[in-house]
Amino acid sequence: MQALLVRIFGLVPDWLVGLGLIAFAILCALLVHKLARAVVRRAIRPQNSLALPILQRTAGPARLALCLIAVALVLPLAPLDGELRGTLTHLFAVATIALIGWISIRAVDLVAGRYLQRFRVDIAENFLARKHVTQVSVFKRVVDTLIIIVAISTALMTFDSVRQYGVSLFASAGAAGVIVGLAARPLLSNLIAGVQIAVTQPIRIEDAVIIENEWGWVEDIASTYVVIRLWDWRRMVVPLSYFIERPFQNWTRDAASLIGSVILHVDYSADVARIRKRLEEAARESKLWDGAVVNLQVVDTNTRTMELRALVSARNAPQSWDLRCEIREKLIAYLQREMPDALPRDRADISPPLALYDVPRPAQFARAPN
Repeated sequence: MQALLVRIFGLVPDWLVGLGLIAFAILCALLVHKLARAVVRRAIRPQNSLALPILQRTAGPARLALCLIAVALVLPLAPLDGELRGTLTHLFAVATIALIGWISIRAVDLVAGRYLQRFRVDIAENFLARKHVTQVSVFKRVVDTLIIIVAISTALMTFDSVRQYGVSLFASAGAAGVIVGLAARPLLSNLIAGVQIAVTQPIRIEDAVIIENEWGWVEDIASTYVVIRLWDWRRMVVPLSYFIERPFQNWTRDAASLIGSVILHVDYSADVARIRKRLEEAARESKLWDGAVVNLQVVDTNTRTMELRALVSARNAPQSWDLRCEIREKLIAYLQREMPDALPRDRADISPPLALYDVPRPAQFARAPN
């Protein structure tokens, strides 16, 4: 077969003939993949929600696998010299390693996606769903990172000149049980922190947190960092190790409902009972109040005013903030309209001046007797 190909392409260099055959085989593999995918798409029923995502996620690895099969069939027939054939064989081995790693990552994604289909995070009471989503997301990213490191390490070890770097990287991933180099320490510390977060869960996806004096929601937990979606649509990126080593506030750790406080400073003449009654009416009028907590107390005093603290509860952090603002506006409007004397004011006690006849006169101004 090889001699026949050489006679047919006698005017063309052997190496060019070989590369042309390999390119033609790859092109045929791509066409076969396209036709097979079209046939499978037609065979899949529209209501089959499982097969279509699998087909989409495995398109890349399947295409690469067909190309490698085509190259493996054509490479022995190609009229190539020993050096070029060895180079192509080496590239074929590296591509095979990449294919195995790619298939492994896709398999992990499919298993994780299939598992998470049982949980919904778009409902109010979604603590169990957010727990599983957080755990699966963190573990999936950690496994993906390890697969990539192992694949790169294995590919590097196929090159004699860089074999030592491949071994070092392979060891830093934990396969050899030794941490090599200071450069790998941040990566490994964040990976370990990710595993700790997945197990202990100090944070979960869509948890409301306060970190570095900023308030927002946990939008994404990656393999080495966490993305916080702040209230004003900014994004804060924080290393995973931060949530293990430093304190922060989690407003939805066990429940989403929160108690909000409203502070008012009023005069000592204010009728606290009337203000408390108006607070209860305002809470019942609001759609944001969850009906659990409403209270008003005098929590502090100073030389000028009393400090009133109103407590109201809401279903979640955003509603708690809006409810606090609403209650504050209604109470201030009530004080201005119904109890203006209760607003803070300054008092001064000014004594009247002494009468002139009470002032003793000097002796020289005394009237002489008649």
